[in-house]
Amino acid sequence: MGKKMRKFFKAFVRDERGVSAMEYAVLAGIVAVALGGMATMFNDSVSTMFTTMFGTISSNQAK
Repeated sequence: MGKKMRKFFKAFVRDERGVSAMEYAVLAGIVAVALGGMATMFNDSVSTMFTTMFGTISSNQAK
């Protein structure tokens, strides 16, 4: 039984089929954190931009 278990673990460690899925998961996590940081950083400027834009559109339509 010991040899079979050792052989199974060696084969498990050498198996690289799931590695690419794990790499994609880590990459997706990094992208999500980066997007969250950028959203926090640019939140005020984007909000100001849309407020100004809608204010300009509203005042032009009122004329």
